Amino acid sequence: MNCVISKLFDTVPVPVMPIMTHPGIELIGRRVIDAVTDGQVHSDAILALRKAYPLSVASTTIMDLSVEAQAFGAEVVFEDNSVPTVTGRLLSSAQDVEGLELPSLDRDRLPEYLRAVRLSAPRLDVPLFGGCIGPFSLAGRLYDMTELMMAMYIEPETAQALLGKCTLFLMEYVKAIKEAGAAGVVMAEPAAGLLSDSDCTQYSSVYVKEIVDTVQDDGFAVIVHNCGNKGQCTESMIATGAAALHFGNAIDMAGVLAKVPADIAVMGNVDPVGVMKMGSPEQVADAVRNLKSLSAGYGNYILSTGCDVPPAAPEANIKAFFEASL
Repeated sequence: MNCVISKLFDTVPVPVMPIMTHPGIELIGRRVIDAVTDGQVHSDAILALRKAYPLSVASTTIMDLSVEAQAFGAEVVFEDNSVPTVTGRLLSSAQDVEGLELPSLDRDRLPEYLRAVRLSAPRLDVPLFGGCIGPFSLAGRLYDMTELMMAMYIEPETAQALLGKCTLFLMEYVKAIKEAGAAGVVMAEPAAGLLSDSDCTQYSSVYVKEIVDTVQDDGFAVIVHNCGNKGQCTESMIATGAAALHFGNAIDMAGVLAKVPADIAVMGNVDPVGVMKMGSPEQVADAVRNLKSLSAGYGNYILSTGCDVPPAAPEANIKAFFEASL
């Protein structure tokens, strides 16, 4: 098992690591738009959250799947208390893909996300995991997801060319996250969950593996997050070589634990919206206890949420999550 990940198991048999930053923004009385545009606010939220919930074995930056697309030139819609979203279509032809230039790391909000890592990592007593989008999900935001999936069959060379460029950019961005002081990165590749295992391998995992092979070492771990996977592309996720795999609430975690090798950490999968935000504290506790029960006997399980805990999740539910983990 990767050294960064194995250390998460040092103090407790079942480590707890929700993907969670938005509650920290609320703790410091700021808005989502403040944190996703200002690295200092982002860092303050991470540190406040760490102080409020010390049972977590690691901290994370915001899971924002618009940052990289915006740097390429995609239009992004901002609201005060919602995660930014990509709108429209930046690329619409093979010629557009051919002419697409890789953005520098000083474009748009990329510097602020790197700043959040630099400010937070030295002040935390646990590892900090930065965040980035995965290559297939990024390509879908640039080309339009439906159009990209059509191109996979009609113009596969165009899809592959775009994925290659996305991969090269993400490789440099993750290197910068690593240099900024993060112990790893949570790579969000939810769109790959729309694919079959073979297509996921061909159009996502082989590109993710290029990044993993470049950046992952004993001091840095890649966690691949695919909340779209319903079980059909777990083998493809394993093939990325990532140190840990993070699953959403749509999947059967018992089946995942039986399939994933013991030297790869398995993370998930309390429903972040239906349970963490909309459920009661009792429902949160029940979900946690159920995961602890079904994971008994597996030494590679990390209790987590199925995705990023959204804004306005009740404090009582977050407390119930941690209390039930003990």
